[in-house]
Amino acid sequence: MHSFKPEFLKSITLPLGMSWLLGECMEAKGKQQLWEQKKPEILKALKDLAMIQSAESSNRIEGIEVDRQRLKPLILGKTIPQSRPEEEMMGYRHALELIHAKHENLEITPKTIQHLHHLAQEGAGDAGLWKTKNNEIIEFDSKGQRSIRFVPIEAKQIALYMKQLCMAYRHEIKNTHQPSLVICALFILDFLCIHPFRDGNGRVSRLLNLLLLYQQDIHVGKYIGLERIIEENKDAYYEALKKSSKGWHESNHDPLPWINFFLSTLRLTYKELAKKVEITDSIRTGKGEIVKKTILTQPGIFTLRDIQMQCPNVSSQMIKKVLNDLKKDKKLILSGRGRSAQWKLR
Repeated sequence: MHSFKPEFLKSITLPLGMSWLLGECMEAKGKQQLWEQKKPEILKALKDLAMIQSAESSNRIEGIEVDRQRLKPLILGKTIPQSRPEEEMMGYRHALELIHAKHENLEITPKTIQHLHHLAQEGAGDAGLWKTKNNEIIEFDSKGQRSIRFVPIEAKQIALYMKQLCMAYRHEIKNTHQPSLVICALFILDFLCIHPFRDGNGRVSRLLNLLLLYQQDIHVGKYIGLERIIEENKDAYYEALKKSSKGWHESNHDPLPWINFFLSTLRLTYKELAKKVEITDSIRTGKGEIVKKTILTQPGIFTLRDIQMQCPNVSSQMIKKVLNDLKKDKKLILSGRGRSAQWKLR
């Protein structure tokens, strides 16, 4: 909420390097939208792995782990949780599924945030409820010495602060004085500083991160686990949060370290997506070209089986795709259906 005061928002000036970073993210968004139109089959193949990585990493950041052999059935199957960590892993999956399926209808309100917490903290007695006791964020130095890093908002003020934060976000995302991605980053920062739940604030913040990006037509979190990228840069995550939360209560904080981390994480996630799309596409394109050349040099009538014999390392699905593409381009004529289907060059 303190990051959304009009005078504070107007005071934020992005350094040149950060502006370039923002530009790279928007350029990557354009590529993502093109890939979704041109290469949906490649992106579809990435979704299950991203779901597993998201649930595993977001929980592991909080010290919650499950047996690797149990992870995939928990996230993608119908396995029944057998422990508290497994319940929380399953709950995170349910929250991800909700965001992936219904992000357009999830308005940024306290009720939505409580529902995400209810799902992510599945099985906890206070799942979906604001904290009832004050708490502190503690850190330990290299010698194990304990110190208070940050004091969040008092429990009795949580409902009011969350209402004001959500209202401020909804107003600024429509009538913004800053780029939308900066507004998203500020929302996550303020949420973490308010710290509205007894437990699970980090996991809910990452779910909100995904949701806010979705609502800006940034879908990269569906294909690459944003949470895994954050986990791999965990030290930078905590350092940026520490720097940007200093002076937050007085609206005298510096949001730039956090904004930089937010944008850098998004850029890294997009870079990984681009790499996976390009590698997969090059493999498919290479094999596709082999099949295409094989088909276009066939003498007379031929069948799917003939091409399979000549291209043993290529799946029948890809061969069928190339055949159909050449048919659409009016380079092939098809007669018959199913096993009796026969092809010939025009």
